[in-house]
Parts: sequence; C-alpha cells; structure tokens
Amino acid sequence: MRLLVLGGTEFVGRAVVEAAQGRGWEVTVFHRGRHRPPSGVRSLHGDRTAPDGLAALAAAGTGTGTGTWDAVIDTWSGEPRAVLAAARLLRDRAARYAYVSSRSVYAWPWPALGGGAEAGALVEGAADAGPSDYARDKRGGELAAVEAFGEARSLLVRAGLILGPHENVGRLPWWLTRIARGGPVLAPGPRGLPVQFIDARDLAGWLLGALEQRLSGPYDLVGPPGHSTMGELLDLCVRVTGADAELRWTDPEVILAAGIEPWTELPVWVPPDSELYGCIHRTDVSRALATGLVCRPPAETVADTWRLLTETGGTAPLRPDRTPPGVDPEVEARVLAGGGGVPGTTPEEATSDD
Repeated sequence: MRLLVLGGTEFVGRAVVEAAQGRGWEVTVFHRGRHRPPSGVRSLHGDRTAPDGLAALAAAGTGTGTGTWDAVIDTWSGEPRAVLAAARLLRDRAARYAYVSSRSVYAWPWPALGGGAEAGALVEGAADAGPSDYARDKRGGELAAVEAFGEARSLLVRAGLILGPHENVGRLPWWLTRIARGGPVLAPGPRGLPVQFIDARDLAGWLLGALEQRLSGPYDLVGPPGHSTMGELLDLCVRVTGADAELRWTDPEVILAAGIEPWTELPVWVPPDSELYGCIHRTDVSRALATGLVCRPPAETVADTWRLLTETGGTAPLRPDRTPPGVDPEVEARVLAGGGGVPGTTPEEATSDD
C-alpha cells in the first residue's frame, strides 16, 4: 500500500511510519522539517499554517504512485482549517483519510463503560475554524476529514492515554526519571487502581489494520479496561531503572489535601472515585477490540521507553504546546515528611492485588 502521513516524525506519527514500513508499505511523510523522519521514507516539507504551506504536497505529482495514495493518516492537533485544506487537496488523490483525534471531543463527562461509547455527545467544532482549545480543535479536525472525504472514506481515531517510546507529552518519562533519582517516591494510591493506556505502536498497528479493512467512522482507541494498575506501572519503573527507590503509597485524600493536581502533577493517576477517573480509565473499547486491537504487555512499553530515554541522554522530547508534567519536589517531600505514604512492596512481592 502507498501511505501518506501528515506529520510522521514524532511519537504517534513516527510509530505509524515505522509500523507501515514493517508491513512493506511505501511511505511518504509531509512535515515541517523540525525532526528527522525514519529512514527510507519519501520526505516532503511544508508548514500547514503558512501561506502556500501545502505547495510541496500539491506539486508531488499525480500518477503512477508519485502523488496518489491508498490512504492518508493525519495526526494534526492544531487549527481545523489546516486539516480541511490538506484533506480537500487530497480527496481526489487518496482513497481514504484517517484522522487521529482524541476522546477529548466528547462533551463532559466523556462516555465510560456502559455509556454508549462512540455514540456520546460531542463538543462544538467547525471544519474551517482557526485555533481554539484542544477539544474543539480535534472535533473540527474530524469534521474537516469527513467534509472532504465523506463518512464512508474517513476514519476517526479517538485516542485515550497514549504512552510508549518517543512520547512527547512527558507522562511516563516523568515517572521513569523521577524514580531513577531514587529515594522515597510519592506513589498515588490505591496501589491496585486499574488504569487504561495504549502504546503508540499498538495504536499504529490497529490503525493500519483498520485501513486495510476499510473501516470508517469513529473508534475509541485505548487499552482495554484494567490493562494495568498504578502499582504495576510504578513497580515496572523501579525494575527497569534499577533505582534505589521506595514507593510510598499514599491515600488520594492526602494527595488532594496537599493541593496536588491529579493527571498533570502525578501523571496517569486520577482519584478512583472521581468523575475524571471514570472518563479516562473506564473506556469502552469493544469496537476496537472486535476489529483487531491487540495491546502489548505494559512491561514492554515501560522498558522500551526507558531504553530510548537512556539512549538519548535521559531527556524526553516535549511538545511546545504542553506544560511539563510532574509534582514539585518540595511539595512531594513535604507530603512524605508529613507522614503521607506507607512503604510499598517490592515488584517481586506485588502480585496479589494487581
């Protein structure tokens, strides 16, 4: 298959390109040139927000595969009108258009288990809109894809929490680097709290398979409910880093009383009894599972993320539009000094409640 990836040099886009190459597909990437794409791809440069930013894509040619594709995958997170312009340019040159969206497009509260999943109410958005907030930008991107390609030729991937190598949001890298420093670590409880996430490489694998199956419409995409737990995730971080770290499991009430923000200051974690927890970690992905979603063990995601971090000097890439995650070390120390947290079991002992 001939695949065009709009993006393709960072995190999810990079995972898509590498997965497509692994299947023997012919891959073209259109990007701004800020990051080097994987080797072996055809590279086109352009800034979608600039005047004539699609010129290189428009001039790519039409015929015998030089400027026509079996599918387009778009990972854009900015203004919807950039998606609309690209999709309109490509609608007669590509068979299908897949847009990597987000579960953020759902009206709050997002649908959880038993909540109708992909049929949930959506935020307002417009295909030709300029930049707004993340949720409306993603919804506008969905509308742009459908406007240009129609419902039958467009695929909307509403992703949940994505982790894995090359992560450029910083959630798993923060836990790995914090635990690598060693010492007592504020571990948000309960220890056996189920969490949902998907490795970017598994997202890519499902997405390519969906294109081969000619799927269309919206699909929620994240690991199945209970894919891992906070205990397993942090124990794996201790194990792969080899750090002299002691996980101090702390009740949610203590963490919230200290003013620590779930999700942003303690990545991945949200209080189990909160509305936010139901939305993020109780997602119904039965449609994706029925169409081929397979998720690798969490141990592989954690180990490969740490390996890449060590190979690149321990500093993870971070998108310029995202605030670095993580709790302030002084706040963490103050909570631990105040009696928050109890010593955790070692990873080898952590089997009964995970």
